[in-house]
Amino acid sequence: MLPIIKHEGIVIPLDRSNVDTDAIIPKQFLKSIKKSGFGPNLFDEWRYLDQGEPGKELTVRKINPEFVLNKLQYKNGTILLARENFGCGSSREHAPWALLDYGIRIILAPSFADIFYGNCFKNGILPILINKNITDLFFEKAESEEGLRLNIDLENQKIIDGSDSYSFDVDSFKKYCLLEGLDEIGLTLKHKADIKSFENNYHSQFPWLTK
Repeated sequence: MLPIIKHEGIVIPLDRSNVDTDAIIPKQFLKSIKKSGFGPNLFDEWRYLDQGEPGKELTVRKINPEFVLNKLQYKNGTILLARENFGCGSSREHAPWALLDYGIRIILAPSFADIFYGNCFKNGILPILINKNITDLFFEKAESEEGLRLNIDLENQKIIDGSDSYSFDVDSFKKYCLLEGLDEIGLTLKHKADIKSFENNYHSQFPWLTK
């Protein structure tokens, strides 16, 4: 998992509340359990005007020019700005997979669905809670002609907008995992020597159980 220490990026303003995981990545794309390949179908039903299906060539898809991901000024954006209750609905982990595969590393919103919020940290995405006033301010700036570019300093827990900065809270353990780039497997492997020692001792004490 790629760590996040400091991140600078273009803000993509998705001005919608209660965005559920089926909107983030529709159900027909959930057949794969690989973590990659979902980016082209992120927000598929809003991003395209035709029906999306697994394996359908993107070159024949009808682009929705009004959707934010298809607007030139937000191309290559890596910070998603949303409204309340982002990531609600089912608990599918494919939702953060799709966001990450597209290139999203940071999500700013006033509130998140609990399971989605936890899944983001497990997959290398930093979800940041911001209050409504800051949310409205960022939307106003992001939707201007110049757009909005932010610096996110996870180590010091700051959102930096030019000369202005805003503090945010994050669980200390989740912060540690993102700074170190550790998912649950990575955390386990940090104790690889202890695990190996335990297995050797166990096999020595109970050899008949491992034959």
